[in-house]
Amino acid sequence: MHSAPRALCPHVEWAVAGVLGTRVGLDWIRQPAAPGTWRSEFSWQGEAGTASKLASALRGWQLLRFEVTAEPCPTAEGERYSCTPDLGIFHAVTGIHGDILIPEDRLRAALLRSRKGETDLEAELSRLLGKPWDDELEPFRYAGEGAPVRWLHQVV
Repeated sequence: MHSAPRALCPHVEWAVAGVLGTRVGLDWIRQPAAPGTWRSEFSWQGEAGTASKLASALRGWQLLRFEVTAEPCPTAEGERYSCTPDLGIFHAVTGIHGDILIPEDRLRAALLRSRKGETDLEAELSRLLGKPWDDELEPFRYAGEGAPVRWLHQVV
């Protein structure tokens, strides 16, 4: 959860708990990128499809900024959901290395819209990759003072 007004924090916890089927207590800290809002991070485990249920449960509140990710497993590709008040929700399928996998029909549709002059191909591809959501969420991803930080190490 990148940012939520304080009044929504308990509702977010209830929504997550409802999807996961267990009590959830999130550790909320102030979000410096949007004064008056709070942020939290939560790792979860669930069956394939749980990420979409979490994103659906959270998307109804216009004031939330959040991301839900699911790692790929032997039975399903990974998923990433990003949501902002201005852009709404973005969904992408991700491969084992975290790359966004764009379905062929979406690429063909983007090419067709570009050929018809309805849109710029670069802008279409940028949207398919979620760049507008990344641009808007990047300041909120920064782990401010007191935020949990996940260190990534290169494996050689």
